[in-house]
Amino acid sequence: MTIKLRRNCKEVTRLVLQAEEQALPWHERLAVRLHMVACKACPRFVDQVALMRRASERWRRYSETD
Repeated sequence: MTIKLRRNCKEVTRLVLQAEEQALPWHERLAVRLHMVACKACPRFVDQVALMRRASERWRRYSETD
């Protein structure tokens, strides 16, 4: 079994979104971490995903109170 630790931005984006749904295997988590150290754009993407998740949760709570 060959483990690929080097990932490009497109692959990391897919893995970040996949991690929202299910836990990633250890080697995928490691690959994402390694990429995040070297990339400026992908950590911003992770922050944007987290912001959208929080905004969605707030909107859901706001909608339920009506």
